[in-house]
Amino acid sequence: MEKINTINLPSFLRRTLKAYALKAHIRQLGCDLSRIGRSRNWQLKANFDQIQSIIEYIEQKDEKSWLWLAKLLKKEYQHLSHDNLLVLATRLESVTITALIAQTDCTLAQARKVLDELEGLD
Repeated sequence: MEKINTINLPSFLRRTLKAYALKAHIRQLGCDLSRIGRSRNWQLKANFDQIQSIIEYIEQKDEKSWLWLAKLLKKEYQHLSHDNLLVLATRLESVTITALIAQTDCTLAQARKVLDELEGLD
């Protein structure tokens, strides 16, 4: 069973133009996006694959007011397990240490360990 990440989205609607389109896409991916009580803050519950899909969608649409969310979700990559990094590295076509670090914000040691494992050196 995959780990579900819970991410707080402060002032989600105030910071996001065309929020209806973004909310619809996030819910279409099967994520749970809900408002926290009566506050202006929202909460996103999603697994690793869903977070990555949201980031790709935001970068593809190139809506300036959505980029803060992509940046916030990329911070979640810092909490990736070794298995998640391995899955992500296998999806990248020509993966290098610098590409993996740039994509996931992982450490140099983590990137080396993943690539060594992919190449069968570990």
